[in-house]
Amino acid sequence: MHLFTPLRLRGLELRNRIAVSPMCQYSAENGHPTTWHLVHLGSRAVGGAALVMAEATGVQAVGRISPDDTGIYLDSHVDAWKPIVQFIHAQGAIAGIQLAHAGRKGSTAAPWLGGKAVAFDAGGWTPVAPTAMRFAEGYPVPKELTTEEIGQIVADFEAAAHRVLRAGFQVVEIHAAHGYLLHEFYSPLSNRRTDRYGGSFDNRIRLLLQVVEAVRTIWPEPQPLFVRISATDWAEGGWDLPQSVELCRRLKESGVDLVDCSSGGNVATAKIPAGPGYQVEFASAIRREGKIATGAVGMITDPGQAETIIRTGQADVVFLARELLRDPYWPRQAAHGLGVKIKAPVQYERAW
Repeated sequence: MHLFTPLRLRGLELRNRIAVSPMCQYSAENGHPTTWHLVHLGSRAVGGAALVMAEATGVQAVGRISPDDTGIYLDSHVDAWKPIVQFIHAQGAIAGIQLAHAGRKGSTAAPWLGGKAVAFDAGGWTPVAPTAMRFAEGYPVPKELTTEEIGQIVADFEAAAHRVLRAGFQVVEIHAAHGYLLHEFYSPLSNRRTDRYGGSFDNRIRLLLQVVEAVRTIWPEPQPLFVRISATDWAEGGWDLPQSVELCRRLKESGVDLVDCSSGGNVATAKIPAGPGYQVEFASAIRREGKIATGAVGMITDPGQAETIIRTGQADVVFLARELLRDPYWPRQAAHGLGVKIKAPVQYERAW
């Protein structure tokens, strides 16, 4: 079965094609992951996924989505991540992390607390963006970044890459999707700048390429670099698939090994036709036309569905999110259903 064949990316081999999609847990303390993260991420490694991606992790304190998000902007964050990474690797999985900057969607509360702006006296801050336009009603109005501040963000992504390397992560993914900062720059709907970071396609993608090049310089040559993008804004006049294909050609030239293909998140009123596998077409088109490995994500829940995506060459990896929240042992159940035998942890072997 193709879903359970290994995948080699540079010097790293994934034991199968199932990855845990980065999912914010809103359970950190001053940016530090907690025992919740150890159990959450560790159980998915035990469950049989090949790649366990830690959540969107802020490269700056103001780059977090909420005050409860993880960070990698302090040296003390490195020590907090180390035991989590070590446990994931001990289960035969690969530990990855998503480096992120929330941009104008920062300083917002956890979903179960309403998800809107966090007041300063409750730990909130003034978010930043390419242009001083808030995401939607109830969200904070961001400060427009200066060119000097943009340069600092690139430097902080680079510093974050140093730290995650020290923590032991083997895959790093740059989060450039879902209406967060890097997506805000490349979408014409959120970027109204008139300097070298706004206007033309080349200008709007400039920051993302600078971040990629800075991280790739730090990231060891044998270890793969991923980027998550939103392949479309699902809105007229916004970012779309043809622009995504061209961006991904540039990303490959800059040393990116796989594009994690999601969509939306930058336009609050967008009508997204969600349904089983609704974003797979983006992964397929980018893989075919951009000549780069891709990951498919979005309502992938059935083992047969995941097997078909890999077998037919629509993507190289499937990223599962909510389905792995429902069942962290989904990969083991999928293997059983597809007639594949995979090794269980020795502690669990008597159940197989």
